[in-house]
Amino acid sequence: QSPSPTCLALRASVMADVDDTEQFEGTDSGASGTYPLQAGLVRKGGHMVIKGRPCKVLDVSTSKTGKHGHAKCHFIAQDIFTGKKMEDLVPSSHNLAAPIVTRVEYQIIDTDEDGFASLLLEDGSQKDDLKLPLNTNDALCDEIKAKLEGEKDVFVTVLSAMGEDLIVAVKEAADK
Repeated sequence: QSPSPTCLALRASVMADVDDTEQFEGTDSGASGTYPLQAGLVRKGGHMVIKGRPCKVLDVSTSKTGKHGHAKCHFIAQDIFTGKKMEDLVPSSHNLAAPIVTRVEYQIIDTDEDGFASLLLEDGSQKDDLKLPLNTNDALCDEIKAKLEGEKDVFVTVLSAMGEDLIVAVKEAADK
């Protein structure tokens, strides 16, 4: 027994729907560089995301549970790139985003007049897109420039989180 024309038309429309699947170019969630962490587990000195910015926690206070609610954690934190202070109030049982923060040491080769540093990566290539912390830490910039004028190799520590990088420290290589 052959299918009716109505049944064939229905099958064709269902098959057409299957072919119209969406194609995604990337899989970036927009929150890459973070992981979920329960608010009650964040401690002073830890890291969390407040208003989309990676922050270092300066102080944590926890309130007792109310008549109907959860215990709440009050966080006072500082943006690790801008230094701006921020606050957040989160129920202690809820998850919040914590940034993945890394510190890497690179040899600095030179700086240009625009304030960009030339860094030597481990594979021998150069990274030239990192700006010196001119507005946030002038003393560190002066120290980097002074050490570059010497004869020793100079290394900088770069703090990275959520796609941003910042030079946070400088040191000269030890004598061999």
